[in-house]
Formats: sequence, C-alpha cells, structure tokens
Amino acid sequence: MDSTSKGPVFFLYPGYPYTHTKHWHKAILNREREYMHFNGTIGVNQAGNLEIGGVDAIELAKEYGTPLYVYDVSLIRERARGFKREFEQQGIKAQVAYASKAFSTIAMLQLAAEEGLSLDVVSGGELYTAKAAGFPMEKTHFHGNNKSREELEMAVSYGVGCFVVDNFHELEMLNDICGEKRAVVNILLRITPGIEAHTHDYILTGQEDSKFGFDLQNGQAEQALKTSISNSYFNVLGVHCHIGSQIFETTGFLLAARKIISKLAEWKNTLSFETKVLNLGGGFGIRYTDEDNPIPPSHYVHEIISEVKRLTASHAVKMPEIWIEPGRSLVGDAGITLYKTGSRKEVPGVRKYLAVDGGMSDNIRPALYQAKYEAVLASRPLAEPRETVSIAGKCCESGDMLIWDLPLPEADKEEILAVFCTGAYGYSMANNYNRIPRPAVIFAENGRATLVVRRETYEDLLQYDLPFISVTEKEAARK
Repeated sequence: MDSTSKGPVFFLYPGYPYTHTKHWHKAILNREREYMHFNGTIGVNQAGNLEIGGVDAIELAKEYGTPLYVYDVSLIRERARGFKREFEQQGIKAQVAYASKAFSTIAMLQLAAEEGLSLDVVSGGELYTAKAAGFPMEKTHFHGNNKSREELEMAVSYGVGCFVVDNFHELEMLNDICGEKRAVVNILLRITPGIEAHTHDYILTGQEDSKFGFDLQNGQAEQALKTSISNSYFNVLGVHCHIGSQIFETTGFLLAARKIISKLAEWKNTLSFETKVLNLGGGFGIRYTDEDNPIPPSHYVHEIISEVKRLTASHAVKMPEIWIEPGRSLVGDAGITLYKTGSRKEVPGVRKYLAVDGGMSDNIRPALYQAKYEAVLASRPLAEPRETVSIAGKCCESGDMLIWDLPLPEADKEEILAVFCTGAYGYSMANNYNRIPRPAVIFAENGRATLVVRRETYEDLLQYDLPFISVTEKEAARK
C-alpha cells in the first residue's frame, strides 16, 4: 500500500524539520512539547491525519481493519544504530542483541539481522522463529530459566552461538546433550548480582531473591564457574546479568558492573579464569507518558563503557567484549495500535468511558503492570481536548481498561484512536481471551505499508479444537 497522504508531513520530534506552512507551523510549534510522543517519522499530514512511516493511519485502518499494530521501521533502524554507534566510535568489541521477547515475528527478526544485531531468544518457539527468519544462528543467544531438554537439543543442533546458562540443572542437561552429540558449546553464566533497579516488581530480575541465575553472594556463581571451566564440552565466554526493565538511569548497570568485575578479578587469581564477554543485559527504559524520563541509547552505552574500562584497569583484568540486550528500547516507541471507538458510558460526576474494539487481548500490560499510555484521535491528532475519557477494552473484565482519564476532543462513533508506544509486549503478549482474534501487524516505511502478520480469523481460533464424543455416543454409534 502506498501513502495516500496529501502534502507534506510534520514531524514532531527533535532533529526532524518542520514545514514552514504558516498555519501548520504555528500549530506544531505551540504543541510540540505536549506531543513529544510523536517519535521518528510519526507525524501529521496536510489532511490533518496521523501518519506513520509516511502512511496515513486512517487509510491503514480502512484497508487492514482494527485493532491494528503499526510499526515505524525507520525508528527501529535508528534505535538499533544508536546503540551500535557508541561502541563503534569508541572502538569497543561488542554485540547488541535484540531481546526478541519484546516483539518476535519473522519480519522483525529479518529487520534485526539487516541492521547487524545479534539475537536473544528465551524459548524453543522464539528459536524456531529465528531459524525460519534465516537469522544467523552463530549470533543467537539462548536464554531461559527452565529450558527443556528438547529445547536444548534443538539449540545444539541449530548451532546456537551462545547458551546463557541459568542453573545447575541446565548445566547437567547441556553436558549430557553435548556428550551424546560430541559438541562443544559457548556459554555465559547468568549471575544475579544483588542489584535492585527502580522498576516494577514484576520486571525486577537482578536482586538476590529472583528466579533467575546463579547468586553472586552465596557462592552459587563461583561453584557454577568451577563446574563449567572444568568441562571439556563448555567454552565459558564469561558472565551475564540482567537487573530489570524500564530503567531510566545508569546507576544500577554501573553498580552491577562493579560487583561483577570485582568478583572476576578474584576468580582470575583463584581459578585462573579471565572473562572474554561481559553481558550487562537490557532494561533500558522508554517514554510512555510525561512521567517517564528516558535517556538516549548512546548515554547508556557511553556510561557502561567508561565504567568497565575504569574497573578493568583498576582490577588488572582484561577489557572484555561487552554485550547488551535492548528489546523494548528498540521497538517500544516505534509501535502504535489503532483502534475503532464504539460505545460510550457516562457516570455523572465520576467518569466518562469510551470503549474500543480491542483491549487486554491485544495489550495486557495495563491490566498486568498498571502500564500507562497516551493516545490521540488519528483524524484530529492536534485538536484541543474537549473532554476527559477513560478508554475501555471490549473484554468481559472490569479490569480491561487501556487508559484512565485521557484528554481528547469529543470522539464520534467509529473514530480511529491511536495509542502510542505499544511496540513492545503488545503483540508478543497478545492472547485469544473471549475468543478474540489477534490483530494484524503492519510495517510502515518510506510511504509504503507492508503486512507482516495477517489478522487471525474465527476459523484460526478453532484450528486446534477437537470434538468431544462421549462414551454413550460411542456406544450408540456401534449399535
């Protein structure tokens, strides 16, 4: 689908040029601060409609239906290059691995490969998707706190580049599989450094009381390292940690680096082990609302490099290759979900509800994490708010609320509502609750829309169902 826009697009994001059409220029300058969620190529065309990647959002909704996930491909590319650029400019060996749990489809993994990223997968399904996408297996890292034997066998047979080992049970299984296959595999040991990042409890992972990894404080990590370096099937590249998600400062990453490198210096002396790789994970935050204050990818990377350089020099250990694992920060603000508005309800003196044709079946984060979002009407994204409404989903749950108390122009029936920053953990956590089909996914770039995931149908919902035939019916059939 080609762009159906009429005239120039106005990009409401620093670094993008403003058009100098008098009326629009004034409107955009006056509202730029308020609409900082208009990232990348997301903007407003001369017809007054929201555009994504040069494609009119209203036309997208007409052609592909709603709910609809739409991704600004150019912004994903820029985010990926932003992380890589700082490493390259400082001459540091590194891998930027896309954490595919944020959004995993064949098209997305092909885009990640095109941008020269590595890949982080956490299940056999994500690994299978990577293989189907043609992603280089040698640049694929296999995570997970409870990998099955079948998944490990699959990964060994695929030639996965690195196993991020989480526990002693996994070490035992991987040893057995490598022995059977006469294979040698690269591994990182996942360590919990005892760092509590400032984030939601459900996405906190680096503290001592966590289901993930070998504990650094109680000797588990050292025992795992002793076991691994003495095993001829394992090439121990180094260590991995992940302290949480949606983090807006570098303090936690730097503290984790300090604790780990101090321990690495100790292991150099006691175990003659020198790490080749230090993987500090991901968790870099993005802006969902004005309450969020993310920092640029380059700032995270610059601070991490500087601290690792300082620490390795002071502890007399070799500078390792640095790996990081951005997921949400690559795709989160590049995604927009388009909904169609429907019924309204007003509780006088309390609240107005505006329902849409999606909800927790396509974005469960508000119900699960109390996540907050911003949204506009796609046909009037710059219009002054006239009312405050709460956006209700269509699922049969009182907790199916996408946005509370959203300022909007008064919405008519069947208008298109665009919810920003839904690119991470929307599609990947989508479900069929209430037997609702999952939405389609569109990639928009340079004025062209590409369907990369088709919309599910009602027939799709039944494809794995089998009829139940009772014993009585079976006996009757025999007679």
